[in-house]
Amino acid sequence: MRKWLFINNLGIYLGSLILPSLTAIYTILISLGLIIGGIWVGSNVNLLPVVASSNAPIYDELFKVLFIIGTLLFFGMLGLVVYSLIQFRRKPGQTGDGLAIEDNLPLEIFWTAVPAIVILFVGLYSYDIYERMGGMESLGANNQHHHQMASKQRIWGGIGSKDKSMQGANGTLIPVEVTAMQFAFLFHYPDGDIISGELHVPIGQPVTMKMESKDVIHAFWVPEFRLKQDVIPGQPTILNFTPTRVGKYPIICAELCGPYHGGMRSTVVVEELEDYQNWFAKNAKKPDLEV
Repeated sequence: MRKWLFINNLGIYLGSLILPSLTAIYTILISLGLIIGGIWVGSNVNLLPVVASSNAPIYDELFKVLFIIGTLLFFGMLGLVVYSLIQFRRKPGQTGDGLAIEDNLPLEIFWTAVPAIVILFVGLYSYDIYERMGGMESLGANNQHHHQMASKQRIWGGIGSKDKSMQGANGTLIPVEVTAMQFAFLFHYPDGDIISGELHVPIGQPVTMKMESKDVIHAFWVPEFRLKQDVIPGQPTILNFTPTRVGKYPIICAELCGPYHGGMRSTVVVEELEDYQNWFAKNAKKPDLEV
């Protein structure tokens, strides 16, 4: 009798050791599956438009990291909800309330520490991406043209204000003055005194734009360039970029600016240098000849 009692108690004891171990193993395997699946989805599922500027790959790095984190959170929370619905559903004949659990200190520490670490990581990484795109740099010699034209104005640097690729094939920048108004963009090329409703730029050549608004807040947004910069009345803003892909891409106002905000669009035409030079020569104003 004592022998069987000992064996029974031993079985209960071993079972109490094995069950938590199995639970821990299942938890680790599921967590690894979520991490591997999230990384695979974030690395292989591309939801962004084509890359058409030198800044785009930098931004895409941040998007992939955020997409991986979002995928992990989505499937992790979905799995917990489904598990809870099945495991803790009301059983047949069960009429009482559930367990009156007031607190769980380890769990509270976990769900406070992990989100804090994730948010801190995302914040620091976003700052690094913003700095690499030039958002934290002060205006330098690359924007000397705009400083001379508006020496009494305070000019703000935007995204790409210090692009590392701002030395083009011929070592020059293409200056463009952008005016935003309800409900259109106007592009002025001071070197040729050209005013255009489209932005024409050559591939591989750095472009520096001084942007101003004549009325309300607008935004210059080209999804393929991964650039979006607010255009604010009375506050000129510099935006630099280098196009890397030939094509036509939409310019969209991304700030609600009035009843026809949805129609405030234009086009940026990225073309070969020879085609751009032909367009520039065709539209540039000829100097008046002295009589």
